[in-house]
Amino acid sequence: MPDIGSRTVLSFDFGTKSIGVAIGQEITGTASPLSALKATDGVPDWAKVQQLYDNWLPNLVVVGLPLNMDGTEQHVTQLAKRFANRLLGRFKVPVETWDERLSTADAKAMLFELGGYKKLTKEKVDSVSACVIFTSWAENQY
Repeated sequence: MPDIGSRTVLSFDFGTKSIGVAIGQEITGTASPLSALKATDGVPDWAKVQQLYDNWLPNLVVVGLPLNMDGTEQHVTQLAKRFANRLLGRFKVPVETWDERLSTADAKAMLFELGGYKKLTKEKVDSVSACVIFTSWAENQY
């Protein structure tokens, strides 16, 4: 496993219908959005998740934890934790959860700056949210 600071990190913005995905490099603190995964009640096509792991060989996975603005949990928080546990169980790569409050708002603002309303597709927002989650996580590691 690479040293802390030089890991490849797969980041997920969990949702019940769509799961945003990004790949981040800890050494640069930057992430790139990947195609969002369609989900049914929070369950993705696990074969597509396997492809992500096979293609990117992550050393760590970060799953955004959706919390209420006051920090309390909501129903989808438990579903995101279950998703994180399933990732760990299936792929045996360490998984961390990370507070994702405001990541969607940040992602929408970034996409709007890049191209206005036409850039605000659900898939793009979800995967850019996964980038925001990674960046927030990375900034708080050191």
